[in-house]
Amino acid sequence: MTAHISAPSLDVMAKQIAALLAEPSTNHGLARTLRAVAKELDISRYHRTSSRAWPSARIDATPERVQIGGGAHRIDGFYNIDAVPPADLLWDVREGIPLQDSTVRFMFSEHFLEHIDYPKSAKQYAREAHRVLVPGGRLVTGVPDAAFVLRHYPGNPALVEEMVERWYAKRDCLADINTFLDLINYVFRDQDDDTTYAPHLWAYDLEKLSQMFAEAGFETVEPWGFDPAIASAKRQWGSVYVIATK
Repeated sequence: MTAHISAPSLDVMAKQIAALLAEPSTNHGLARTLRAVAKELDISRYHRTSSRAWPSARIDATPERVQIGGGAHRIDGFYNIDAVPPADLLWDVREGIPLQDSTVRFMFSEHFLEHIDYPKSAKQYAREAHRVLVPGGRLVTGVPDAAFVLRHYPGNPALVEEMVERWYAKRDCLADINTFLDLINYVFRDQDDDTTYAPHLWAYDLEKLSQMFAEAGFETVEPWGFDPAIASAKRQWGSVYVIATK
């Protein structure tokens, strides 16, 4: 029998973590881990609230256009599902997509996939997207392009300055991007200690996206022509987008 941690227990744990983080004797390594756990507790709290409302893990609404993990980037006419606010539905999609089978015509995600673990959560997400799409439905996915940064390594050091300016200019970690390889590490496994930013857990390129969505059952996976009416213009540079059709 699976044991479930009660909501009060999670609240107690959150208070204990906050107390430990406020304790000057808590060392750096433990503090990093505790901050990660605290973030997961927040996600779990939101998810548990929604899952109590929808115990079947399927909401009644059947939106035709859905955005996954959009954060503050809202798209007119799209139903946004995310683990944290703001969103139309707070749901941890690592636990599945809470939509009915074969109901969605168009699904979009941008700079989301690299933040969930591979293979379990990423491949499950691909399978779940295939399940909820209607026949002929389309899934657009955009991620930082690992091939883009690797193509320029090590012969184009000027790219470092441009990428730092475009992607990391607001970070406190700028002094620690000292070499091209540092930049590659940020693209592949961003581990910024600032809790504002979620870590990168896996890197993708066109080939990997194509393989993963084909494995999930999609009929075709092709490069997507960037559409600024849907996607965030600041994401276009250095990213790869594909459109997978069921």
